[in-house]
Amino acid sequence: MSFWRRNKKNDTKKNTIEKEEAPDSPVSPIKSPIIESDGLDPVITDFRLQLPDDKDHFKDSGSSTSSEKSDLSVALEDCMAVLDLFLRNDFEEALSKLRSRTKDSMYHALTYATILEMQAMMTFDPEDILAAGNTMKDAQAVCQRYRKKSSFNSKNFTEEELHAEVCYAECLLQRAALTFLQDENMISFIKGGIKVRNSYQIYKELHTVLKSSGYVHGDNHGHFEGGVKLGVGAFNLMLSLLPTRTLRLLEFVGFSGNKEFGLEQLQEGSADQTFRSFLCNMLLLCYHTFMSFILGTGEGDVEDAEKLLQPYLKRYPKGSIFLFFAGRIEEIKGNLDAAIKRFEECCEAQQEWKQFHHMCYWELMWCFTYKRHWKMAYFYADLLSKENAWSKATYAYMKAAYLSMLSREECQTFGESEVALFRQVPGLKQKIAGKSLPTEKFAIRKARRYNVENPIPLPAPPLEMMYIWNGYTVIGKHRDLTEGMLKTLDEAQQKLEQHPRTEFSIDDQCVVSLLKGLCLKHLGHQEEAEHYFTLVLCNETQIKFDHYLVPNALLEHGLLCLEQGRREEAIKLLEMAKQNYKNYSMESRTHFRIQAALHKARAPEQNGENSPSSP
Repeated sequence: MSFWRRNKKNDTKKNTIEKEEAPDSPVSPIKSPIIESDGLDPVITDFRLQLPDDKDHFKDSGSSTSSEKSDLSVALEDCMAVLDLFLRNDFEEALSKLRSRTKDSMYHALTYATILEMQAMMTFDPEDILAAGNTMKDAQAVCQRYRKKSSFNSKNFTEEELHAEVCYAECLLQRAALTFLQDENMISFIKGGIKVRNSYQIYKELHTVLKSSGYVHGDNHGHFEGGVKLGVGAFNLMLSLLPTRTLRLLEFVGFSGNKEFGLEQLQEGSADQTFRSFLCNMLLLCYHTFMSFILGTGEGDVEDAEKLLQPYLKRYPKGSIFLFFAGRIEEIKGNLDAAIKRFEECCEAQQEWKQFHHMCYWELMWCFTYKRHWKMAYFYADLLSKENAWSKATYAYMKAAYLSMLSREECQTFGESEVALFRQVPGLKQKIAGKSLPTEKFAIRKARRYNVENPIPLPAPPLEMMYIWNGYTVIGKHRDLTEGMLKTLDEAQQKLEQHPRTEFSIDDQCVVSLLKGLCLKHLGHQEEAEHYFTLVLCNETQIKFDHYLVPNALLEHGLLCLEQGRREEAIKLLEMAKQNYKNYSMESRTHFRIQAALHKARAPEQNGENSPSSP
């Protein structure tokens, strides 16, 4: 089977490259090298894992190191047991059982670093991110000690050395993932080129090893294969989500990705009972419930997510991570009361890792936003501002936004003023690895108007931030929620019309128009929705501050045309949004969504061209 799926139109080019570059190794790629260009970075072009010329040679080399293989098996059993503790919420016990062997066992070191990275991904705390990165770097050094010491052209790879390769590649991949956590626009991800390319190339070679006739299954073959599926799947999925401009740059140095193949590899990896099954499962759940919403058009496979979650939820009914995903699934289905119940159960399940609570508080804040229960939404934003370090500026902005939806009398009970909170936002700005968070930048820009004596209020700011997090796709599944939000927007528009014209008037009207268009689209009023999206575009030259509105209106108009079967028009609008605008708020996130929408729009014309070659 080819390592990456590809378009048939590229076959001629690829066959030429394969003929020119075909090595005489028994594990050389037959149809599938990732290389679409003239080659990779010189650091890794000579990287080649080779197996023995005959199977007996491999078996002999393996039998001579039976004690090492036994150590490998014991280490894997230990780490599987630790993972079980972690999933039962025994977090500190799990870490303590790993700590003593992180300097001498690659799997103990990798597992320990992975748990810390999961913690960092839950908290977004700069200190957690730094600690996870350093620990993963240490784990990488441990894996390095177990890798083949001689040239990669050596033909005597033991099972332990193959596991060292997959663990080393996983360390590199996870370190790259941390850079993405710090910088959503992927620039740091690309700048870490050597780490990413080396990991990518190792996974490619290991995938080829698995398919080669010279490979013999070792005692821990399932764990090794699961590691390869995790890496191959993760790379394909991540790269397939990238905006075209970024993807073109990556492909130039030998990178490509196919979403369907990536999902397939992760699905296969999650189905096996191996060390990496859980991580494959988590990556799939994250894709279906978060990435497809935040970086896509909100079309994750909820049914697949539920199927993936159920076995774990049955085995770990109090497992915080699974209760959280159960809540998220109910949330994106629009079952807000059920979601709230699950998130509350998650908070009650354990008190050891508060970061699980913070993840739930964030989702609970949005659940109550969708219900337009502004006081409860404020309550959770306030909890986050006091307990979580991810973005104090964003939390302050959300608190102010919710207070702006209440009467002056209602605000008095909270002892805070929306104007005072909005004025705090710029001073709370922070940087993670030298980068400001995109959401934080957006909040700061929106709050600027409050830095005057008599500020002009924002029109329905929680509803605008809701769009940034693709919340209208959630409420769109329930008519009553969408109608309620549309009513709030109608009230906001009436206030705008009643107040004297200001320098913000056109921008504010366009914000309301974009959001009303979304609500009307979900309610089935497509002509009205199109009118509001077009209204934003018509006012393009008069917009002074919120320049993100026009490309996003084009994006939403394109998605509307796609729903109506107007595919050519949809592609034209999406290409306009992609090509004609830059340097606006949340630009990277918009480009991710445009990429997802274009992928969807062009899917019919790609049928039969993007499928993988048969095994």
